[in-house]
Amino acid sequence: MNALVVVFYVAGAAGIALLITRVVRSRGRSGGPIHDRYEAAFLNGGPARVVDAAIAALQSDGRIAIGGPGIVAVVRPVAHDPVERAVLDVHAAAPHGALHHLRLAVMRHPAVQELGDGLAGRGLIEEPARRSTTLAWCLALGLTAFFLFPVSVVLTILDLATAPEMSVPFVVKVLPLLFAAGVTAIACGAISGKRLTSAGQAALAAYGRAHGHLADAGHLVALYGLRGLPDPVLREQLLAAARVYAPRRSRGRGRRPAPSHHLSADYAAAGVATAWCAENSFCGGGGSSSGGSSGSCSSGSCSSGSCSSGSCSSGSCSGGGSGCGGGGGSSCSSSSGSSCSSSSSSGSSCSSSSS
Repeated sequence: MNALVVVFYVAGAAGIALLITRVVRSRGRSGGPIHDRYEAAFLNGGPARVVDAAIAALQSDGRIAIGGPGIVAVVRPVAHDPVERAVLDVHAAAPHGALHHLRLAVMRHPAVQELGDGLAGRGLIEEPARRSTTLAWCLALGLTAFFLFPVSVVLTILDLATAPEMSVPFVVKVLPLLFAAGVTAIACGAISGKRLTSAGQAALAAYGRAHGHLADAGHLVALYGLRGLPDPVLREQLLAAARVYAPRRSRGRGRRPAPSHHLSADYAAAGVATAWCAENSFCGGGGSSSGGSSGSCSSGSCSSGSCSSGSCSSGSCSGGGSGCGGGGGSSCSSSSGSSCSSSSSSGSSCSSSSS
């Protein structure tokens, strides 16, 4: 049994050391300052808030107009930055001006996706795929420690039954290791569960102190979300657009939908994930030209696991079930499954007529 104890401790110490090293390397990198409001918006609320900030800025000075049931019209096609240009370009390429289609398509635009890549490269935010892998490591270590405890109890009973004399029980020998592995898994999981690194939180706080006095709509949305938007009509239009692809909640007893007026969770309550598409395969196109390259979907193609503009550019929806969920390394909408139907009018299917 002594040899088995040595094996337990060597394997456990290696697992603990590997997990701690991974967390420190991914979360302990030095960051840098936030360059503009869109980086602040991405850190605060992901692609959804970036697009909402751009739409608010465009609408506030009359360059676009949003009327009726969320129909966007371009009044002056003038863009001051790449994200605003993405909004105008997607609108020009779309067969209709529905706000929810425009919003989701711009979330997947390279101009928005590259913000996440740049922030991750500077150590301000963790890449979704890497964060998911780290959480899987934490879960594996914790479950291993949990299930090895009853195994060690059984080995202890066998050892006491065959031992010629009394000795320290096997479970007592390995219990410190199992406890250390469990605590490490829980602590590393809690740290890795946060999207922002410590450097990202510090940079976001510094940006808020330096630019909190700005009162234009784009900065207000970037820093405070839709609750900071001074235009209540636009606020409700953006919330309604976010709810279109929100996952349907069951009507079971004791369950109530999250209140939409609590906009500290405005994007989560509306079912919009805050991660970005880290790989083409998570964007519904499998890396093909029809699905959009560089982690994005072109306007009129699949967005959020659905066909948003009437048809995919390739004529069909690929990557069944693919979507941009918060934990899978993708973005823009929360885990809505894709489906193709020629007659469905719901936001999560492929409709042959523009909404």
